[in-house]
Amino acid sequence: MLYWLSELSDGGGIFNLFQYITFRAGAAFFTALIFGFVFGRPMINHLRRKQKHGQPIRDDGPESHIVAKAGTPTMGGLLILSALMLSTLLWARLDTPYVWMVMFVTAGFGLIGYLDDYAKVTKRSHAGLSGKVRLAVGFAIAGVASIWAMWFHPSDLTGQLAFPVFKDLLLNFGLFFVPFAMIVIVGAANAVNLTDGLDGLAIMPVMIAAGTLGIIAYAVGRVDFTEYLDVHYVPGTGEILVFTAALIGGGLGFLWYNAPPAAVFMGDTGSLALGGALGAIAVAIKHELVLAIVGGLFVAEALSVIVQVLYFKRTGKRVFLMAPIHHHFEKRGWAEPQIVIRFWIISLILALIGLATLKLR
Repeated sequence: MLYWLSELSDGGGIFNLFQYITFRAGAAFFTALIFGFVFGRPMINHLRRKQKHGQPIRDDGPESHIVAKAGTPTMGGLLILSALMLSTLLWARLDTPYVWMVMFVTAGFGLIGYLDDYAKVTKRSHAGLSGKVRLAVGFAIAGVASIWAMWFHPSDLTGQLAFPVFKDLLLNFGLFFVPFAMIVIVGAANAVNLTDGLDGLAIMPVMIAAGTLGIIAYAVGRVDFTEYLDVHYVPGTGEILVFTAALIGGGLGFLWYNAPPAAVFMGDTGSLALGGALGAIAVAIKHELVLAIVGGLFVAEALSVIVQVLYFKRTGKRVFLMAPIHHHFEKRGWAEPQIVIRFWIISLILALIGLATLKLR
């Protein structure tokens, strides 16, 4: 919204700064960060008053969680999403369809997560909404977003799946690109949701992945960068950098209170929304496969659950001591901060590999 102040510029002066995506991204970051610091504690206190017993803890989870995490309020994702949406609305160009598409997915999955968290708190059960309902609504939101993205993609990229490294290789999915993109968005949302099991575990990898995708979005949205890097040009995606910068700012503000021992959990409100956002960004910028690299930690968490369930149904035995895989390491005696920081390191390494695909041929 504040971008339009650039119309007051005659080619110089302070208002000229509002034309630059990098300036507005930096401003969005600090706006969201300050919002988190200012409203974080009041929001946590409000959630504590409304949730007398905090988030229900799984009986079949690690024994240490039952005592250490009991009474901690959930729905902290509201803090992240409030900061993210406000900052994006203030600093992004609102005539850019991709910004609205990503915000639509974020808000939609955030609503699913909120209703799920609300059901858990009010019923004092970790069951929440029906899994079928969550998936059905999630796929509906992802379907709208996928069609939205296809409509605005350049004609030479519509329905095409681009490959990293092999930059001239395009696989024409046609209309089947819609269900593929839906799986990417819903899969990303649920993978981040599965990762959110330890204090600070999910939010930092989300910020790392968002920052990486934001850089890629900025690059593929500029003709000069795409010519230099020899990647596909998707006009308008540069504005997504403002969104990802706001996400990082809001995420850091939340992490201040979510660092061990957590004063609040993001809950499904945050994890589903942020995961859906990552998937939507990847679809918008035509880097769906790169998301699997950058978000490799989330992929591993989701695969550990799938493998555990399938193997147990087939043999009656378990591959991991407990799934998702971060609980496996807890069962092996790793301390919670040790797991969290090592997973952060893995996320950073994967992000650098994902960025390297921009130049590798």
